[in-house]
This record gives sequence, C-alpha cells and structure tokens, in this order.
Amino acid sequence: MKSKVGKLCCYVFAIIWGLITIFPLYITFLSSVKDNQGINLGMFKLPVKWLWSNYTAAFNSAHIGQAVINSISLGIMSTVIVTAVGMLAAYVLSRKRFKLKSIIYSLFLVGVMVPVHCTIIPISSLATGIGGRNSYWFLTLVYAAFNLSQAIFLFTGYLNEVNKELDEAAIIDGCNDFQLLFRVLTPVSLPIISTQAILTFVYGYGELIFAMILLSDERKYTISRAMLSFSGGYQQQLGPIFACIIFAVLPMIILYVLFHEKVQSGMLSGAVKG
Repeated sequence: MKSKVGKLCCYVFAIIWGLITIFPLYITFLSSVKDNQGINLGMFKLPVKWLWSNYTAAFNSAHIGQAVINSISLGIMSTVIVTAVGMLAAYVLSRKRFKLKSIIYSLFLVGVMVPVHCTIIPISSLATGIGGRNSYWFLTLVYAAFNLSQAIFLFTGYLNEVNKELDEAAIIDGCNDFQLLFRVLTPVSLPIISTQAILTFVYGYGELIFAMILLSDERKYTISRAMLSFSGGYQQQLGPIFACIIFAVLPMIILYVLFHEKVQSGMLSGAVKG
C-alpha cells in the first residue's frame, strides 16, 4: 500500500513538474501569434486573430533561418575545440607526472571563476587589434576559452576515476599516448564528454553579449543577436520576437530529446565499473 501511494505521489509530482515546464513554451507560442496589444492585455488568452505573419516577419526582417544556422555553426565549432583540447589537457593532467602539475591545474580552476563580462573591454580591444570583428573564428575562440576551464576540470576528474589498469593493458598491446587517449580513454569517457559538449554547444548557441559587441554584419548575426532587430528606441514588436524565440528553442528541444540520457549519465557518473 505504501509503495502504491509513493508511486502515485511520484506520478503526480512528475505531471505537475511537466506542466510547469511546458507552460512557458505554451505562453511563448500564444504570444508569437499576437500583436503588442493582444500580448499586453491578455498574455494567457487565446488570440482573437492568429497573426502568423509574425513568423514571416521573423524570417524576412530578422533572417531568423540564417541566424539559427549561424548559431548552430558557432556552437558546433566551439564544442569541437573544447572537447579536443580539453581531453588532451585532461589526459596530461591525469596520467602524467611533472613539476608544476598542481599549479597548472589550479590555474585552470581559477579560469572557471573568472566573470565573463569583466573581459568585455580587453576582448573587444583584442578583436579590433587583430581583425577579429565580424569573424566567426575569433568568436569561436572566445566561446571555447570560456568553456575550456570547466571542460578540463570535468574531464580530469573523470579520468582520475578510470582504472589505470586500462592504460597498462593498452601500452602492453603497443598503444602510444594518442592511441591510448583516443582509442581507449575517449570511448570510456563518452558520458562526461557528452555532458560538456552539450553545455558548450548551448553556451555558443545562445550567447548574446560578445555577439553584440563583435558582430555588426547582419548576415552573420546569431539567433540572440537577430532578435534585437525588432527592438527600437521607442517600441518593440513583441509578436515577432516571440516567434524568433520559438525558432530558437526548437534546436535545443531536439538536442535534449536526442542526448538527455547522455547528460544525465554524465552528471551521475563518478567511476567506471568493469
């Protein structure tokens, strides 16, 4: 009896939590087919007139389709860099012994605590000095730099828990360092790699501040920067902005549906069980 009551409580809680999670998306969709007056006077009401033209405006004025592609490209490029460099650094910090190892690791941990926005002025000056404005390569390096410390921290902690007998067996079979890392340790570390990859992708996909500062070419706008096309000095077109939000969250929903199990397993994994 107690078991049935417990399961019933879990189901009720899950349903309530699901409704709380879906409700903002539902309100966003309703707002995306209204005008400013309809949103301000009754955000929770069904629209009197369904303004599907807001989606047309999102494509024509904000070029939201191109912006989504740009954001996805930045997210993928920064994720590849963070994953590759992070695993290389984590392998050295986890498996090699050398002087200043603890100091180098501590410096990476300090990088996790650096506030992103306190670097706006130096990064902007650097971009001007080396021609990094309106350049995806520079913006990708910025995104990678701010995610690399966290990646090294997570990867190193995970590799420290991997049994080093795997290394010895691989070395006996003739593996060098690169083969050991990419053929043996990387497959074992897929849960934490997937977790960090998704976190990095989400950051690169939705980041706004550096995109505003470093991008002025409308053809290169990211999704968050493109939304500002409907904001003026005295008025905002709320309907098209909500339409842009709908387009922006769809890739994130798809990403979560495909990889949520990897994220959960990566968060919960602390060791490898043979």
